[in-house]
Amino acid sequence: MTVKTEEQIAAEQAWYGSEKVWLVHREGFSLATVVKTEAGALPEGRLRVQLEHDGSVLDVDEDDIEKANPPSLDRCEDLAALLYLNESSVMHCLRQRYGGNLIHCYAGPNLLVINPLSTPSMYSEKVMHMFKGCRREDTAPHIYSVAQSAYRNLLTTRQDQSVVLLGKSGSGKTTNCQHLVQYLVSIAGSTGKIFSAEKWQAVYTILEAFGNSSTSINTNASRFSHVVSLDFDQAGQVASASIQTMLLEKLRVSRRPEAESTFNVFYYLLAGADSSLRTELHFNHLAESSAFGILPHSKPEDKQRASQQFTKLQAAMKVLGVSADEQKALWLILGAVYHLGAAGATKDGHEAGRRQFARHEWAQKAAYLLGCSLEELSSAIFKQQAKGLQHSASFRGAPDDGGPADGSGSKVTALECLEAMASGLYSELFTLVVSLINRALKSSQHSLCSLLVVDTPGFQNPRWAQQQRGATFEELCHNYTQERLQTLFHERTFVHELDRYKEENIELALEDIESSPSLSVAAVDQASAQALVRTLARTDEARGLLWLMEEEAVQPGGTEETMLDRLFSYYGSAQGGHKGASLLLRGDRPHLFLLGHSHGTDWVEYDTLGWLSHAKHNPASQNAATLLQDSQKKNISGLFLGRAGGATVLSGSIAGLEGSSQLALRRATSMRKTFTTGVAAVKKRSLCIQVKLQVDALIDMVRRSKVHFVHCLLPKAEPVAGGDLRVTHGESPDAGLMTLDVGLLRAQLRGSKLLDALRIYRQGYPDHMVFSEFRRRFDVLAPQLTKKHGRHYIVTDEKRAVEELLESLDLEKSNYHMGLSRVFFRAGTLSRLEEQRDVQTRRNITMFQAACRGHLARQAFKKRKIQDLAIRCIQKNIKKNGGVKDWPWWKLFTTVRPLIEVQLTEEQIRGKDEEIQQLKQRLEKVEKERNELRLNTDRLESRITELSSELADERNTGESASQLLETETSERLRLERDMKDLQAKFDSLKKQTESMEMEVMEARLIRASELNGEMDDDDTGGEWRLKYERAIREIEFTKKRLQQESDDKLEAEQQSRRQLERRISDLQADSEETQRTVQQLKKKSQRLTAELQDTRLHLEGQQSRNHDLEKKQRRFDSELSAVQEEVQREKSLREKLAREKDVLSGDLFSLRQQLEDKDLEVCAVNLKLDQLDAELQDLNSQESKDEASLAKMKKQLRDLEAKVKDQEEELDEQAGTIQMLEQAKLRLEMETERLRQTHSKEIENKDDEVEEIRQSCSKKLKQMEVQLEEEYDEKQKVLKEKRELESKLVSAQDQVRGGDLETEKRLKKDLKRTKALLADAQIMLDHIKNNAPSKREIAQLKNQLEESEFTCAAAVKARKSMEVEIEDLHVQMEDISKTKQALEEQLSRLQREKNDLQSRMEEDQEDLNELMKKHKAAVAQSAQNLAQISDLQAQLEDALREKQDVQEKLQALQSQLDFQEQSMVEKSLVGRQEARSRELETKLEFEKTQVKRLESLVARLKENVEKLTEERDQRSSCENREKEQNKRLQRQIRDVKEELAELAKKEAEASRKKHELEMDIESLEAANQSLQADLKLAFKRIGDLQAAIEDEMESDDNEDLINSLQDMVTKYQKRKSGTQGDSDTDSEVEDRIDGVKSWLSKNKGSPKNLSDDGSLKSSSPPGRTRYYFDGYEEEEEDEGGSAQASFRS
Repeated sequence: MTVKTEEQIAAEQAWYGSEKVWLVHREGFSLATVVKTEAGALPEGRLRVQLEHDGSVLDVDEDDIEKANPPSLDRCEDLAALLYLNESSVMHCLRQRYGGNLIHCYAGPNLLVINPLSTPSMYSEKVMHMFKGCRREDTAPHIYSVAQSAYRNLLTTRQDQSVVLLGKSGSGKTTNCQHLVQYLVSIAGSTGKIFSAEKWQAVYTILEAFGNSSTSINTNASRFSHVVSLDFDQAGQVASASIQTMLLEKLRVSRRPEAESTFNVFYYLLAGADSSLRTELHFNHLAESSAFGILPHSKPEDKQRASQQFTKLQAAMKVLGVSADEQKALWLILGAVYHLGAAGATKDGHEAGRRQFARHEWAQKAAYLLGCSLEELSSAIFKQQAKGLQHSASFRGAPDDGGPADGSGSKVTALECLEAMASGLYSELFTLVVSLINRALKSSQHSLCSLLVVDTPGFQNPRWAQQQRGATFEELCHNYTQERLQTLFHERTFVHELDRYKEENIELALEDIESSPSLSVAAVDQASAQALVRTLARTDEARGLLWLMEEEAVQPGGTEETMLDRLFSYYGSAQGGHKGASLLLRGDRPHLFLLGHSHGTDWVEYDTLGWLSHAKHNPASQNAATLLQDSQKKNISGLFLGRAGGATVLSGSIAGLEGSSQLALRRATSMRKTFTTGVAAVKKRSLCIQVKLQVDALIDMVRRSKVHFVHCLLPKAEPVAGGDLRVTHGESPDAGLMTLDVGLLRAQLRGSKLLDALRIYRQGYPDHMVFSEFRRRFDVLAPQLTKKHGRHYIVTDEKRAVEELLESLDLEKSNYHMGLSRVFFRAGTLSRLEEQRDVQTRRNITMFQAACRGHLARQAFKKRKIQDLAIRCIQKNIKKNGGVKDWPWWKLFTTVRPLIEVQLTEEQIRGKDEEIQQLKQRLEKVEKERNELRLNTDRLESRITELSSELADERNTGESASQLLETETSERLRLERDMKDLQAKFDSLKKQTESMEMEVMEARLIRASELNGEMDDDDTGGEWRLKYERAIREIEFTKKRLQQESDDKLEAEQQSRRQLERRISDLQADSEETQRTVQQLKKKSQRLTAELQDTRLHLEGQQSRNHDLEKKQRRFDSELSAVQEEVQREKSLREKLAREKDVLSGDLFSLRQQLEDKDLEVCAVNLKLDQLDAELQDLNSQESKDEASLAKMKKQLRDLEAKVKDQEEELDEQAGTIQMLEQAKLRLEMETERLRQTHSKEIENKDDEVEEIRQSCSKKLKQMEVQLEEEYDEKQKVLKEKRELESKLVSAQDQVRGGDLETEKRLKKDLKRTKALLADAQIMLDHIKNNAPSKREIAQLKNQLEESEFTCAAAVKARKSMEVEIEDLHVQMEDISKTKQALEEQLSRLQREKNDLQSRMEEDQEDLNELMKKHKAAVAQSAQNLAQISDLQAQLEDALREKQDVQEKLQALQSQLDFQEQSMVEKSLVGRQEARSRELETKLEFEKTQVKRLESLVARLKENVEKLTEERDQRSSCENREKEQNKRLQRQIRDVKEELAELAKKEAEASRKKHELEMDIESLEAANQSLQADLKLAFKRIGDLQAAIEDEMESDDNEDLINSLQDMVTKYQKRKSGTQGDSDTDSEVEDRIDGVKSWLSKNKGSPKNLSDDGSLKSSSPPGRTRYYFDGYEEEEEDEGGSAQASFRS
């Protein structure tokens, strides 16, 4: 929507302030301003206007005035958007656009194109790409927009499309057709770029050369109709193409109107042929005259232009793949046609009527070029004419039993035979050219649907070129084709739309639509019901001109005059002169007639002289094909023999039916069906009926598709000079080129009925969709409905669903209408919905892409985590492998295992290779069979299509034959009945004749006998004579009297006849005046109705604009509230972030303190290391120690080694514990993540529920507030009514008091007024005197008297009614007081309910806030727990590093002790090591306590979750209690219940897992108890052994026992560190262990505890051998014991 400047707004306000109109006159229309006058200053129906261009003031009729539109609409792109739709406004808009070189304009769904008569720069490839992929509403008016719209509809609906171009000759239809095809080919593209713009340019170059010529109106007029068929594949690319041609004006080769030329290719060939081609064609010496009028150009510039065009034509043929031999064949045929014209023919009667060539030398050249002899050529042209014409004169080609035909019908001149041969040759040549073009365009690709572009010659009228000749039969055919296309436009625009409204029960107030141009069409092609009957008799049934031509051509003595007489007896009046009564009028001469085309706006005078020759078959034209096929020249005969085998021409009329694609075969079948069904099967050989059948085939093909109409308008009609060709393209226009002929433009607009089409487009509902399609397409605009019903909701009532969708879209009610099966929209509404759908679809796709990218990122992150875990696992396994790689069994295992796998793998590979080879063989076999089947299928499909087409032809022929047989049988029966009736009548008449003859004979005999009697008796004869004379006198007197009476009656009848004639003339004049008045009133009513409709549409537009503004206001309010809420939310989030920041800063401070503590610990460890170094130096200095101290040192060293091993084992156990902790951490993370997700889902659901509750409560509050406001308003109204009633009561009382006085005064006033009126009436009577008084004035006076009497009576009645009303008011006051009390009670009740709901909402909000706080606390606690777990992991890693350091130090100490065996180790060193081990134990205990604390935290989190679930259950129970008040939330509550059921299932599963864990714990406790029992038994044995050892203290054999005891003690310590038991048995065992330790400490100094190698002996229970290596422990039991293996991670 563009923003207007202040100047534009001021100009529009000034325009609206002054009433601008158009004054319509003969020369056009002028802008004027209505001048306001006083009432009565002008007669009724007259207005005073002031012209804008000169300021003159005129008084004009209202009928000559049309409303003008604002200046902003002067160059409106769509005429349907005009505020006032009338002819002047439309022509003004077109003129303004044409003046600005804007030649295109929309007219509703159609496009108007005004021919600019030059090539503007708006048809470039850059402009094409501007329209690519755009919708019609988003583009400016252009021929490319029509092509894009058709192409878009073809892709979306997969339905065939067609573009039909309508207009007069010279309006630019063929040029626009070229632009359409070039756009489609360039934008759609083709597979492998088969169809390029260069190829299509070559196609049109060839068609223009062979099918165009210069006429009196157009310098490059098409003389044939053609249809361009573009077939598209599944991807929307052009798969194949073809061109079908029809209605070629082939007689133009030999005969054409004066000052017009033949086809362009003759001039191109004569001017552009090179010397070798000229020699071959015998063009070195051209003839000075030609029977066909084919002469080269005389002007040099014309010759040069024709030569350039011939070069261009040859290049185009080369582009299309036409070989040199094929081109040579074309030039030979053209040269032969030229030489035939130069040869000429003898005139009638020359050499006793013998037909032959006038100049044989030129005929010899023609025969040479055609590849035949002169005798063959002469025989084909002039021989067998009588037989052929007799054959054509008989009905349906049957032999004529009546002898030779009439001379007038069968006599054909030699020149006509020669012309027939030339036209036949050129027709065959043109068909061959079309076949060559289709050969270059065809393709074998599969096609889905097609797009047709229809181009036909336009309307033609010689009067436009200021020629006095009549139009020819060929021009009638072209005009008839345009009329049929106009009828199709009328059907699609008016008839189908109104029928659709009627079917859907849509009432639409439209003015009467004028009839279609079917009357003028019927006058040309209407067939009779007896069209199939074999009869030559003329019937009285109406039939068209084409049928009459065929009948008169075969009738003996048939002429053009008899044909016209029959035509006027059916369709027109013989007097003529009045064009409004009929569309068919007689001309000034006998062989002329006028036909009104384009709804009577374009009257064309036709000259029928020689038209019957078009209906007669001339064998010369048929012999042309045979002559070309039998040619001695191989290049000619090869082309025509190859083409004769295929059905490329249908009945000699429609060319270009080649093509092997499915759509091409379908089109050919459709056209053949048109020519083989019904009447066509019988009449398809008739030359006149072929015209109708060709147009029928064209219309039937177009009707099967969605039609887009393009109306091409001619700006002005200028005659073209006879010899000068106008430059049509590429030249700059002159100064007057962009001017318009207003009269011509008005006639074209009226003829095409574009204004009526625009009115029905504006007032109706042009866009419509089926309910289901509309719902599926625009359901995306209402996501709330999808959320409400669910994604898999099954729609049962489509209409109700569409109504709900439209309500949610908030459309204006006047913009759509619901029918029975589809929804209808005003113009532009559906396009706006499409735009909204595109925007929403883009938004949805963007959101979907964002979700996909987020999902992919999360998947990548998860993959990275898995990779990290895998890398760590690989590193760990590599470390383990480093400890195992020297083990012999492992080496053996790693050596043997690959060999086994290799053998297995080789066998598998061999098996797979064999399978692959078998599959390949099978695949090749299947592919071969598939290709064969495909070829067979294609061949069978082509055969099936051919057979089906042949079968359809045979079936149609059979149906037509049966129909013909039935009609002939019925006609024979009718004739037999008529013959029987006539025979009966003949017999009766014969009998009557015989009886009359008998009576005459008897009378003669009686008369003879009487005469004989008179001669015999004279006396009797005298009496009889007297009687006879008296009778004669009486007879004469009676004759005179009767004569006198008859004369008197005749005179009286004549007088009465004259009176009746005068009366009839008066009545005719009155009726004509009445008709003119009716026409004026009808025109006025139409104008007022149009203005009313325009105003109503403008009002609807304003209402829709107001509705849109209200929608925008509501949207702005909602966005403002949303922004305010967002601001509040942002503020709360900032506060929350500030609090979290404080918490994090505190955590950071605590972490820094922990880091400082760790630094202090590191310093302490460093100090310890320094002390150890110092002790090592002290040990190095003590070299003079004795052997006892050395042994003691070795023993201490062994003890240290044992402790080191124990520490290593403890560290291994700690590593396992760490891994367990890591796994527990992962589980905790997963569990917390799952809990967080479920909790977030629950919170979201709760938020949704709370939001819905809040919305419902707010709606209820709003409803209550509205009710309160309504009640308050009602209360105010009641009080107001009370006050009004009280005031009425007081006024009524006053009126009752002063009513009599007022009545008396009013009556006196009425009496005075009546007297004054009577005085005026008396004055008027005196003034008129002789005239009778006006009844109307007397009636007015009587009415005034009656009104005065009525007012007097009304005053009396009013007094009585006032008293009754006062009583009613008292009763109403009491009722009002009662209702007031009831409303106050209801108000108080509603107020209480409002307070309750507010309190509930506050409680719900508080509960929600508490839930959110708990959720946030749980999330924060889980984050802290994760941080602590990470800290513990870091501490464990530090402990592992310390372990490695200690091991390195111990190794160093061991190396130093090897060469210092006599040194002594002080007890302080051992104490320090023990202290170190105790510190490690304390650290381990601390870590275990940390793990326990984490477990307790997890338990607390679970308790919190359970509490939250309990609170949620309480919440759901509260919501269930409020079900009755919140019925609208039932569906959401059911969803919540389903979620609760799922959670219950999850809880049940969790409880089941908990139960399993408890069972595992119980089993572990049982195992622990059994181990403790074993330990008690072991310590009992230890006590016994201790007692025995004390007795044998002095023995030397106690080394093994001591070692075993030490081993048992260390083993118990390890178990103690692993189990951490707290029972009483543990305390007893510890006491015993302390005793064992004390006993061992006594014997610690014994040297016998050391082995020879200086290491402590390993002790194990008898019968068991234990092996240790890093990470793997294996135990073997000797005496039937079980073997155990465990991997320690």
